[in-house]
Amino acid sequence: MTTADGELLESPKAVTYAIPDNVFAETVTMVKHYTERLFRFRITRPASFRFRSGEFVMIGLPNAEKPVFRAYSIASPSWDEEIEFFSIKVPGGPLTEHLQKIKVGDTVLMRKKPTGTLVLDALLPGKRLYLLSTGTGVAPFASLIRDPETYEKFEEVVLIQTCRDVAELDYARELAAGLADDPLVGEYADRLRLYLTTTREPSGHMGRITDLMASGKFFEDTGLPPIDPATDRGMICGSMAMLKDCKAMLEGFGLVEGANNAPASFVVERAFVG
Repeated sequence: MTTADGELLESPKAVTYAIPDNVFAETVTMVKHYTERLFRFRITRPASFRFRSGEFVMIGLPNAEKPVFRAYSIASPSWDEEIEFFSIKVPGGPLTEHLQKIKVGDTVLMRKKPTGTLVLDALLPGKRLYLLSTGTGVAPFASLIRDPETYEKFEEVVLIQTCRDVAELDYARELAAGLADDPLVGEYADRLRLYLTTTREPSGHMGRITDLMASGKFFEDTGLPPIDPATDRGMICGSMAMLKDCKAMLEGFGLVEGANNAPASFVVERAFVG
């Protein structure tokens, strides 16, 4: 390569990334943008990849010799033929700055080992399952509400999401609306309760779920009884402040935090805060 004056320049080096044994290289099959901050995408699923609904994996892009990997909850259920993710767009973020620009046909890297605490095995048997989320914290619950095992273990599932603006709730609305037509869980669609709240833009329900439950408004709106540790179970995924507040709230109702190796009445996913 030369300049206009004929000076010889070194050719730009192409980024080469050798796929290690612990990483899958998969193809983007769908991308949908909901707002300037949120989007979802789907990738092909490796035939050998197994996971439990509610788990997360590390994903990245082959755009550097040492790609940046970040933890992402798998939003599709364990039976799905593809893998779905729901992502925020972070300006200047080492991964999301580039991830938000992906198109169908692009390659996404995914490490082979899924993990996480938001799995049904970490909860004791119960009657009602509360799924508490903010923002993209709804992703693992998008997986769980589309898994038949969830409805085999619980009579009722209450999906709660809080966002700043109404449009940020569209993904959850879309999921709930499509449940009735789902070939595997359509028969359970009437057992899912959706309660969406906003903190900035006016909507049908405004405020943080901790405040709405403390005031009793949530229970008035839904007709549900106060949370009972004998029958109710919970999962929490969201910001650090939200995790702390919701954990304290559930413990105030008498629930006890559990884990994969010690099932109890609620679990928290802490992989996305730091």
